[in-house]
Amino acid sequence: MAKEQLKIFTTKKELSNYLDFNRRNSKTVGFVPTMGALHDGHFSLIKLAAKKSDIIVCSIFVNPTQFNDPKDLEKYPRPIEEDIRKLKLSSCNVLFLPETAEMYSTEEKWHADLGEIENALEGQYRIGHYQGVTQIVKKLFDTVQADFAFFGQKDYQQFCVIQKMVRLFNIPIKLILCPTVREKTGLAMSSRNIYLSENQLKNALKLSEVLELTKRNFKLKSLEQLKTEAFSILTKDDDIKPDYFEICTMDDLKPATMKDKPLIALVAAYVGTTRLIDNIILN
Repeated sequence: MAKEQLKIFTTKKELSNYLDFNRRNSKTVGFVPTMGALHDGHFSLIKLAAKKSDIIVCSIFVNPTQFNDPKDLEKYPRPIEEDIRKLKLSSCNVLFLPETAEMYSTEEKWHADLGEIENALEGQYRIGHYQGVTQIVKKLFDTVQADFAFFGQKDYQQFCVIQKMVRLFNIPIKLILCPTVREKTGLAMSSRNIYLSENQLKNALKLSEVLELTKRNFKLKSLEQLKTEAFSILTKDDDIKPDYFEICTMDDLKPATMKDKPLIALVAAYVGTTRLIDNIILN
């Protein structure tokens, strides 16, 4: 059976009308929010969405309120024609492709009480980032009104923050965390990987390597030893500048003190001028 043509909507009203019609016909909706520059990690989310939902919606919107650095926003990759071509070959049914003016009014204020998790890890280095993330995700959730939303484990803190936001506003949606998709080398797939030179791609492997090493040695060494060893490896190369390597409890991302809870190791580092993040579940 031939795949239905990908439907593209640029306004919230058009999208809502289409999805409302499908919901009235008892169709479930799965949602994959993205900022474009789509790679196999994104398409793994779409595949998982297709197993749980009748209609799969993917959004592409480079959200200005979550960027601390205007230059980072300006240079963020936007290969929209290529993204659309790939989506047409996937299980995705609907692409939501709004302009900034469609999502934001000129005098708009937002603050969600996200608690301590907002200022941990990524929050220390990207002040206000998660306010911007929750601001746009709340708008998208309100528009799509999906049954399920799918997120990659690579952005684990983002998943936790969105989970908090969903509870805060009592949004009736089920969030599904999906495994990180990696290159054959082990490098976590990211839209930012295109900025890496051939040599930097090799250096970037240190991030996944220290995570794997930490997992292998988890039962053999103390938490402090594991962190010290990871930092030592990451700082050996002049081209890598780590922001953090931390072992945290999975439920609230507080620094772990004991090994009796589910724990996750998270790392963020600059490789050259490109900032990458990754993580691994330890137990």
